[in-house]
Amino acid sequence: MSELNSEPSISRQGALQAAALLGAAPWSEMLKSWLKPDASTQPPRPLREVGREREQRVIPPPPLPPLGVIALNRLAFGPRPGDVAAFNALGATPEARLQAYVDQQLNPAGIDDNACQARLTGAGFTTLNKSLGQLWSDHVVNNTTGWDLRMLPLVETERATLIRAVYSKRQLIEVLADFWHNHFNVYGWHYYVGPVFVHYDRDVIRAHLLGNFRQMLEAVAKSTAMLYYLDNYINQAGGFNENWARELMELHTLGVENYLGVMDPFSVPLDENGQPIGYVDNDVYEAARAFTGWRVDYSSWEPGVGQSGAFLYYESWHDRANKFFMRKYIPADQAPMKDGLDVLDGLASHPGTARHIAGKLCRRLVGDYPPQEVIDAAAAVFLAQKDAPDQLKQVVRTILLSTAFQNTWGDKVKRPFEAAAGFLRAANAEFTPSDSWGWNYGRLGQPLFSHPAPNGFADTKEDWANTMSMLQRWRLANALIEGWVEGTTIELVSQTPSNLRTPNAIADYWIDRLLGRAMHPVENREEIVGFLAQGRNPDFDLTDEQRSGRIPRMVAVLLMSPDFQLR
Repeated sequence: MSELNSEPSISRQGALQAAALLGAAPWSEMLKSWLKPDASTQPPRPLREVGREREQRVIPPPPLPPLGVIALNRLAFGPRPGDVAAFNALGATPEARLQAYVDQQLNPAGIDDNACQARLTGAGFTTLNKSLGQLWSDHVVNNTTGWDLRMLPLVETERATLIRAVYSKRQLIEVLADFWHNHFNVYGWHYYVGPVFVHYDRDVIRAHLLGNFRQMLEAVAKSTAMLYYLDNYINQAGGFNENWARELMELHTLGVENYLGVMDPFSVPLDENGQPIGYVDNDVYEAARAFTGWRVDYSSWEPGVGQSGAFLYYESWHDRANKFFMRKYIPADQAPMKDGLDVLDGLASHPGTARHIAGKLCRRLVGDYPPQEVIDAAAAVFLAQKDAPDQLKQVVRTILLSTAFQNTWGDKVKRPFEAAAGFLRAANAEFTPSDSWGWNYGRLGQPLFSHPAPNGFADTKEDWANTMSMLQRWRLANALIEGWVEGTTIELVSQTPSNLRTPNAIADYWIDRLLGRAMHPVENREEIVGFLAQGRNPDFDLTDEQRSGRIPRMVAVLLMSPDFQLR
């Protein structure tokens, strides 16, 4: 049908104002309502909107979407066009499809990722294939041009990470790389970390994320980036530095939940297997002594020290005396590095570490409050396979094929990086990272590899479902759709089938395309349709001019919606 009364195409300013109202008023309250564990029992509160008092709607939790939607929003940075259909073609039942998809993603070498690799090649990166020695030589020792060259490996790693998140078919690898970078966080803009960030990403994090945790832990301990970031490069007998040892235990292995404070180490209770139930301050100090002499090979005056920037065990700095760590005696004068290796062995095989790592993985891959049974199952695999070369792969598979994974939805809000990559993937953007992208994305609060503290970015919905975080996401969505981000092109009208002319038909196409499910509650769809119709009959055809002006801004509003932010 044709619309009988024509109207001017909605202005960009008017569209953005409308999008802000659609996103700010009912949807922000809806998101808050979903985030409350007992939202249905909360009394309604007044919400001021455009100078009027408006009663808050109490929204029930969203229904469970198709399993393909769950998988592609948690094992990937959201679906690209065609991904849900490809998932559904993997088996006769949802469970069979999930198992096939998980097995496919956990064997990345079998996935053809040449198209993404071509983008990486075309980006002209110069540092991604450099060895650690080359990075140190080119960007530290022989750097005569200054800061930009020094930090180029960090910048190129960041941009390569963005390209992979948007275009790689090995999506689970990218999700896990993001997880482990956050777990073993280093501040990328540290003076000595930035030059070697390619090595940290490629040879420490990505090389081990489906491998053995103990091996990964040692790679982190010996990495130039971590040695500098947590100050172990200056750790020596007679004045040990505890920074690395404390974070190793508090963040990387046992977790703060197993910290018992300033307890007498001899009085720490043992579990049923004879293991201490947790750690105390004395264990931190003894671990710090065990890692004395673990440093970086970089000096122009010390005997036996070169300029390679690699890990160096410096015997003369090591505390050779005996140590008492986690209720176990470490004798004096052990072989080189053995004190530290013994500490890593004990931590990597401790039940507390298994529970801590399993819990964090479940929180990332399932929800903020995963059932205890899935954590216990993952921890049991972690311990049983502690010597297996694919230990972490087996742990992740256990989590992803659990009932909890399949039956949890909306328990998490996408973090800014997930949301931004999801925008680009869902809209089928032509994307090349640029300074303009960095400026727009940086306001979201999760700049890549740039968390100064060792605990990494928060991973619960309460930390990200706030007014400022959502506002900046809306701004990024608008900037992308309006074409304000250099290097990014999104053509949405041409992606809309030409035979879809009415607001109802166009809205339903894009809701299914971007979300893979109906909006919740149904009133959200009505607002999308109303935005397209602009007060006219939603079953009347839009003109070409109206389609061109309204479809992109309608997509921006959908990207702002709580439906899109959940995972």
